Amino acid sequence: MANSESPHPAPQNSRDRANRQLIAYMSKTSTGCNSESPDGPRLARAAAELRGVQSQRLRELLPHIAATSRFYARKWAECLDAARAGRLEDLPLTTRGELQQDQADHPPFGSNLTRPVAEYTRFHQTSGSNGVPLRWLDTPESWEWWKRCWAAVYEAAGVTGADRVVFAFSFGPFIGFWSAFESAAALGCLCLPAGGMSTPGRLRYILDNRATVICCTPTYALHLVEAAAAEGIELGAGAVGKIIVAGEPGGSLPAVRQRIERGWNARVYDHAGLTEVGAWGFECSPAPGGMHINEAEFVAEVINPTTGAAAADGDGELVLTNLGRAGSPVVRYRTGDHVRLRSGQCACGRAFVRVEGGVMGRVDDMLIIRGNNVFPSAIESILRSVAGVAEFRIVVTSRGALSELTLEVEPAADADAAAVAHAASATIRNRLHFGAAVRIVAPGSLPRFEMKSRRVVRSTDAEA
Repeated sequence: MANSESPHPAPQNSRDRANRQLIAYMSKTSTGCNSESPDGPRLARAAAELRGVQSQRLRELLPHIAATSRFYARKWAECLDAARAGRLEDLPLTTRGELQQDQADHPPFGSNLTRPVAEYTRFHQTSGSNGVPLRWLDTPESWEWWKRCWAAVYEAAGVTGADRVVFAFSFGPFIGFWSAFESAAALGCLCLPAGGMSTPGRLRYILDNRATVICCTPTYALHLVEAAAAEGIELGAGAVGKIIVAGEPGGSLPAVRQRIERGWNARVYDHAGLTEVGAWGFECSPAPGGMHINEAEFVAEVINPTTGAAAADGDGELVLTNLGRAGSPVVRYRTGDHVRLRSGQCACGRAFVRVEGGVMGRVDDMLIIRGNNVFPSAIESILRSVAGVAEFRIVVTSRGALSELTLEVEPAADADAAAVAHAASATIRNRLHFGAAVRIVAPGSLPRFEMKSRRVVRSTDAEA
């Protein structure tokens, strides 16, 4: 095995041969969607050719993973023939829990490494929102792949080397920030890091430096609009023309997009990615409110989240296999994202499958309220359409076998609180066909989030 921490290391010449094979593999499979990689755009517009290229890359990649990743060698022990033949559909699904357990069993980085640890040059980790962060390593080749995937996001949004891009977040060990920044720099953009600043400071920074593109979460883009209004700043007079958002479903929700675009006088572009998977989704200009999956770099499937079987209608949990991150790959990975996939030629000319309406939410975030299944993103879309709603929080209270919904709503400073409460309650009932209590809270009392927002609070009857 290529992993230097293997308890049964392969002979040196075998490891060297595996490393040479990996380098050869990476040099052969450097397709992307930027101007320096012509295969990506061609594949985006030729569905039949795309499937053939994906199959060829799987036939090269899967045997390599089986031979060099201890994690997958164990996981595929009963189906090695399928892996060696590149038959993706015959391999088991991979879960986040398995990767977390693997890192606990083989600290600190786990055993899903195909090269000696000394050859990895990038370390990042997830936010650990469930209490256990995933640590992830990348080789120089895998990092170039990350930048290439982000280049597809920028290309689809029309970002060029002439743009000035502000990254409105504090840089930490989170991969999306670094990959977005370095990809933009490689594109020739003037990259403006905006970490370690207050919100008013960031606003001045954006305007003073005549930034043309902002990368941030949808929630933070809205918060900047709110802060600008409080400061008497007219954002529409600035140079910002594009806002690339990620980290939450809001980028594809019509009401959220409208608020951001109206406040900034700029176009919103949605994007999606995962630390352990890659930057997989991007929005094109002609078809707002959804995302393409970059099928030049990922194989996408949709499954029933309960049974694990393929979802024939394309509505279910997204499963991804990355094709260019051979140093730390994931194969048939359950993303936990609930999506609705649609195929066919897009108005932009791409044949990549499309996530209709963007990511709907996490499969484990679905709420069941009085027999109705609803994602928090649906509630957000409704509340953002109600005039006078500045911020909100969803409180779900379990009362025995039933759950009740309370919406904590923060009105805008100049809004009539009673009118906002009435409108929010009526709109929820009309759109979702069940009632929800609306509790008005003081302006400025609900938290604002720079990174992923956390707007759902769960409690029991005893805690309520």
